[in-house]
Amino acid sequence: MQSIFHLAYHVRDLEVSRQFYCDLLGCAQGRSTDTWMDVNFFGHQLSLHLGEPFAVTDTGRVGDHLVPMPHLGVLLEMPDWLVLKDRLIAGGVKFVLAPYLRFAGGPGEQATLFFLDPAGNPIEIKGFCDLQSAFAV
Repeated sequence: MQSIFHLAYHVRDLEVSRQFYCDLLGCAQGRSTDTWMDVNFFGHQLSLHLGEPFAVTDTGRVGDHLVPMPHLGVLLEMPDWLVLKDRLIAGGVKFVLAPYLRFAGGPGEQATLFFLDPAGNPIEIKGFCDLQSAFAV
């Protein structure tokens, strides 16, 4: 069964968020009001509502790294990941975890990077040579 996920969370400023998600990340804006906006987050519905973002801690241990929890992420094919990584670098995004290769040579090999949106919401972008390997054990 395939589906599109919907996630809603808080941001502090809708215009700043629109610039970040739409202009920098390349997400298309959907419906909006003066208190929320939808964006097409790589094929999924992300609803950004005005409010105080959730608390985040670096408590997710993955290998030698502690990653921000909770976080939102998306899996991309490697060529798309490379394009987005370069766009983030060109846009001056400060990485929480700089781009690197995780599980090299093993099941689920993936490139990954973490950054924060302007409200401090953590986002992880993973790149796979074969998206089917995302669930490899």
